[in-house]
Amino acid sequence: MKQTDVPVTCLLAVALFLNLAAAPAQAALSLADARTLAESRAPMLAARRAAVDAARALTTSAAELPDPKLSAGVENLPISGPMRWQISADGMTQRSFAWMQDMPNAAKRAARRDGAEARAAKEAAMLAAERLAVRREVTQAWLMRYYAEQRIAAFAALREENRLLIETLPARIAAGKAMATDLTMARQDALMLADRLDELQRERAQAQATLARWLGDAAAQPLEGTPPALLPDAAALREAIDRQPELQAFEPMRQMAASEMREAEAMRRGDWSWQVMYSRRNPMFGDMVSFQVSFELPLWGEKRQEPQVTARRREMERLEGEREDLRLRRREEIDMQLAELDELDRKLARLKAESAPLAEQRVALAMAAYEGARGDLAAVLTARRDRAELALRDIELQARRHALRARLADLTETEPR
Repeated sequence: MKQTDVPVTCLLAVALFLNLAAAPAQAALSLADARTLAESRAPMLAARRAAVDAARALTTSAAELPDPKLSAGVENLPISGPMRWQISADGMTQRSFAWMQDMPNAAKRAARRDGAEARAAKEAAMLAAERLAVRREVTQAWLMRYYAEQRIAAFAALREENRLLIETLPARIAAGKAMATDLTMARQDALMLADRLDELQRERAQAQATLARWLGDAAAQPLEGTPPALLPDAAALREAIDRQPELQAFEPMRQMAASEMREAEAMRRGDWSWQVMYSRRNPMFGDMVSFQVSFELPLWGEKRQEPQVTARRREMERLEGEREDLRLRRREEIDMQLAELDELDRKLARLKAESAPLAEQRVALAMAAYEGARGDLAAVLTARRDRAELALRDIELQARRHALRARLADLTETEPR
């Protein structure tokens, strides 16, 4: 190398290092980041927040009195005779201005206020339920993509073994240690592996498409970290059933029905209203002021108020029945998922302790027999494929187990442990 070449080489190396250092690292997507981003983007969560804000806004006006009424008019205006259509000619003609106020009874206003507060509580519970649903969905999507990539990585080892085998077979055939058909068989196996890899890549693309529904362009980022170690407690899950937001929403719904029933009961007493009227007459006569009070007379309560009270009472009974039915279904779902988790745990333990070592032993025996001219290549290829499928089965069982654990962990407002 010439003396003048050394500085140029060094400068190129330094420039390459600076370019690599200056290049921004590609952002990675952890499960926690995905959940946070999904909550900020989910349209249904925005709709639920708007519903909560709307319900809370109504609580300030629910118990207020109705708006007052202002009326203006002309009374006793002549329409015939010499003074017809003259406002100031007849002493009986007067221009009146009245202020009127309806006064719903206090029990009715209190019931309306309680109903508005219960509605706001119900909307808050529905928001919590929707938030948990978003967390569950994005967690499942993240796990789908994570384990799809794990399956592709595990399958790559088998393809690499097949590639090395194809590269070494010509020399073995030339040395008389392998048959010419072995190379054809290995290439056919490579095509089968390529088809299987296409299936795995399709599964990954589908998982990423599901994730993109919640995260948009961020779903294309490489995943970061591993799934959290979720260890559901069966007793705690059963004890926390009543704290699930969907079940908690029934209490404010029952309170809404109760407030409507109290409002219907308050209608038995009727409302009242008052009115103050000022009347201006001909200057020859004095102006006048009138005061009037009106009362509702609920005389037909059996046909008007009582059916409404009965309907609201039946509504409360309906809500209680639906809540109990949902609670029993949630208990059933938890028990079934816990049973499935036990099954997956046993299968994974058996696979790791027995099936995987046997698969490795089978590959080793088939390879030893083939190298010693006591077996054929088909047995080796089959043993390798079966070992790879067993590895994929291991990952599939882990994915199902983690998806179940995550679903159970997101039944209430708690973060993964």
